[in-house]
Amino acid sequence: MDLGISGKRALVCASSKGLGFGCAQALAREGVSLVMNARTEGPLLEAAEVIRAETGVEVVTVAADITSDEGRARVLEAAGDVDILVTNAGGPPPGTWTDWERDAFIAAFEANMLTPIALMQALIPGMADRGWGRVVNITSVSVKAPIAVLGLSNTARTGLTGFVAGVSRQMAGQGVIINNLLPGLHDTDRMISLDQAAADAGGISFDEARAEKYNTLPAGRYGTKEEFGATCAFMCSQHAGFMVGQNVLLDGGATNTTL
Repeated sequence: MDLGISGKRALVCASSKGLGFGCAQALAREGVSLVMNARTEGPLLEAAEVIRAETGVEVVTVAADITSDEGRARVLEAAGDVDILVTNAGGPPPGTWTDWERDAFIAAFEANMLTPIALMQALIPGMADRGWGRVVNITSVSVKAPIAVLGLSNTARTGLTGFVAGVSRQMAGQGVIINNLLPGLHDTDRMISLDQAAADAGGISFDEARAEKYNTLPAGRYGTKEEFGATCAFMCSQHAGFMVGQNVLLDGGATNTTL
């Protein structure tokens, strides 16, 4: 399927590896030029070169902390007029409700709610002026099914979801389509480290620890960054113009709900 976005320009945050890289790569394969952002310059430059070599698209890199005012300003200056925005940031640490002071909530809000909102506020007006735009916010399955130990993430990402529910419907008539993409368990560096920790704690092999996790998923496996990227690319495509304010689960069936 031709997604109809060749020649568009996208800003993809936290895209040096994992799900962010999967989204950047999938968009580049559709002929979309990229502004890629991550905190650490070395891995970001390597990821950009992989995409350039494969697809030949223009790739601009900005190593900066997107959650800081200074870092966000640098990224937005480099991005200029983009047609597609993919927001992404790592989640806050786990814990229990008695662990978290006000500062912990503020940090979670900054990274997982206020930063994507600020990016949308900066870039959506230009999209609307040009009559076309796509925004995909990478959030979490915890928006649909809260995870007790991830209360900071539950709170911040649900706030973002509420913001998107309103603004997406305000902007759809101007050609700007905004949705959220909710990942479950995917085969990323983060999952490798978590599975190795589970293996060490349980005195079992890495493969055994991973098999135990697979057994909890109806799909019987983790998702891949390629699958995730392809879903993101479709949500950014010309064909997604009637998909407004949705929360798209990509979790191998792990979230057991009717709606």
